[in-house]
Amino acid sequence: MHKVDDAETATFKDYENAAGGWGSVRALGSILTEEHVLLHGTRVLMKQNKPDGFACVSCSWAKPADPHLFEFCENGAKATAWEITSRRIEPKFFAEHTVTELEKWSAFDLENMGRLTEPMRYDAATDKYVPISWEQAFAEIGAELRAMNPESVVFYTSGRASLETSYMYQLMARMYGCNNLPDSSNMCHESTSVALPKTIGVGVGTVTLDDFEKTDCMLFFGHNTGTNAPRMLHPLQEARKRGVPIITFNPLRERGLERFVNPQSPVEMLTPGSTQISTQYVQLRIGGDTAAVMGMAKWIIEADDAAQKAGQPRLLDVDFIAEHTCGFEKFAAMARATNWRDIERFSGVSRAELEQAAQTYVQAKNVMLLYGMGITQHRAGVRNIDMLTNLLLLRGNMGKPGAGICPIRGHSNVQGQRTVGITEKPEKVPNDKLKALYGFEPPMKKGLNTVEACEQILQGKISAFVMLGGNFVRAIPDHNRMDPAWRQIPLTVQILTKFNHSAVVHGKKSYILPCRGRIEVDMQATGPQAVSMEDSTGCMHGSRGVAEPIADTVMSEPAIVAGIAKQIVPPNPNLDWDAWVGDYSKVRDAIAQTYPDIFHDFNQRMWTPGGFPRPLGARERKWDTENGKANFRVPEGLDEDPDMPSIGPDVLRLMTTRGDSQFNTTVYAIDDRFRGVFGTRHVLLMNERDMDRLGLKEGMFVTAETVSQDGIPRSVGGLRVQPHDIPGGCVAGYYPELNRLIPLSHHAKNSKVPAGKSVPIRLVPETA
Repeated sequence: MHKVDDAETATFKDYENAAGGWGSVRALGSILTEEHVLLHGTRVLMKQNKPDGFACVSCSWAKPADPHLFEFCENGAKATAWEITSRRIEPKFFAEHTVTELEKWSAFDLENMGRLTEPMRYDAATDKYVPISWEQAFAEIGAELRAMNPESVVFYTSGRASLETSYMYQLMARMYGCNNLPDSSNMCHESTSVALPKTIGVGVGTVTLDDFEKTDCMLFFGHNTGTNAPRMLHPLQEARKRGVPIITFNPLRERGLERFVNPQSPVEMLTPGSTQISTQYVQLRIGGDTAAVMGMAKWIIEADDAAQKAGQPRLLDVDFIAEHTCGFEKFAAMARATNWRDIERFSGVSRAELEQAAQTYVQAKNVMLLYGMGITQHRAGVRNIDMLTNLLLLRGNMGKPGAGICPIRGHSNVQGQRTVGITEKPEKVPNDKLKALYGFEPPMKKGLNTVEACEQILQGKISAFVMLGGNFVRAIPDHNRMDPAWRQIPLTVQILTKFNHSAVVHGKKSYILPCRGRIEVDMQATGPQAVSMEDSTGCMHGSRGVAEPIADTVMSEPAIVAGIAKQIVPPNPNLDWDAWVGDYSKVRDAIAQTYPDIFHDFNQRMWTPGGFPRPLGARERKWDTENGKANFRVPEGLDEDPDMPSIGPDVLRLMTTRGDSQFNTTVYAIDDRFRGVFGTRHVLLMNERDMDRLGLKEGMFVTAETVSQDGIPRSVGGLRVQPHDIPGGCVAGYYPELNRLIPLSHHAKNSKVPAGKSVPIRLVPETA
């Protein structure tokens, strides 16, 4: 179904309803109808996120042991309908369209053509993709890769591949001879993976679903829960009904964190009321998180100083700090020395608001802190997370029921892939076990992360780029520079369910290898197979496909990985790729041998209701850090972005964001009903005072230009400006359409996550 994105005819109106409710039900019915799977899709959805069914292919939020009747959200249902669609792209389609022609299609239209059914190879003479047999595709790809220097080859992974496929993929890459294993974590929560090991000794969150029932306060930072993890709204609603305060820190007022109507409750659906989610909503400026948290910490520390002098009960958990932490005095000294004027200026929030939040925080005994990419995708993303951890440590809110830190991960198994070896950092991998199990010397040279891989592509140093899922070319920043460089890569290979932008912007030689989706029955030599993944809370789950495969010509992800591996990895008496493909339980046995502390008895435990948790020392107040303590970290300053010029009032700070009918780069619909945007994604949401100050009228069209120091022009035109409830000096627009405004060099310090939440831009009015 073709959907035109036309900013000229777009409409804008306030969405008055709560998240969930009838709006969610109507959206679900619409997507099932559009994909022609109304009855079939409804049956499939009843198995989604159930212990005997399949794990959602979109977000990675936790799966409860006792699921709801409908254990899926609106976006999860859209992802399922998108995958089990009746639409197919068969060879006839490619015979009718050149790749040059398809480049002009929108990203929505490319993916909306349906599921890929046969392997394809790009033919430069005709500028078309042409069919190729699986055997020939593997042979040609293998011949190309065998002739290349392994260190010039990149093996990228999207977040949806299973633990089994991910383990096979990383093993193939290492046996081939490189650690070039970037993944979608590099673009979202790598800041978490860098920050938390230094502060609490683990690279993931400490919260489980059980903690939601025991908490008495929650703090949310930089996350749009109603769009990006809507199933979380159920435990939030239950907490609010118990009287638990929820404080949200976000530049935009997101409907899911304001009000919610449970679509599964007949009473709520038939009455006009809704549940208020946030008890205090703090609209800080983009990048004001460190300053806001410093304001709360300052109030708490100084109030504790006063209480101590007066002989009153302490506000700090002094016993926890003394026994379990290091660095408190240095952090406290900085908090005391920081003046409120700077805190208010950098945060964009009043002292009174921050003191109110701090008072609510100290009145609670068990506090959970949850955050998303609004924290991580900044130049100071790592520092932001350090500050969030500092706030929790002040009152011992780590390693006890109902408390802890919870990074809300995105794609369905992005966290699990790292757990089984998808990482460019060799020190994060049990190389001694790999050597013992498979009798080879794992490469020890650090591999390339996403930004480093892009830098190497720009320099012409990458020979091949293999993509296990995802839409890498569209997801990365700096499109105007990256697209031409990408076309010069000698070989690109994509393992896909659907055609996408990365297949039309391709290397000199290009292959598309269509795979089965997770929702589909995966029949192999020993019968139907199951796979597994790790959710945001560090729990492992089994997943079993329930739908018939789109075609008998598609292969499973493990089979495709094995097909490539057999071409590029020498025969090994300790490894039988075909046996692994025939029986995935053998892969899980290998995972358990490699990571016994986490995956012992993997095959027996994978169907545990609610999943089985990975052991995390921080949950038990055991800190696997260099000094054996949880560490306070002193920030180097409060300013979010030292690159943000202060050369004039016309420089605005841009945050890229997703719409309510979107998951990562996949757009299910043009409309974003929660923000009142209908018919376009080429829009900038602005503070009305900024519009007046810059002489911009509602509905005017502008070109956004990046203010950078490298002298490279970056711009996006045809953007319609609309007034919105957003702090002054800030502007919001859609990802990935605005990715070309983000310089590749504009990334988080230490983690290299592209800083898509704090991009300095100017707006130039366009003439009619």
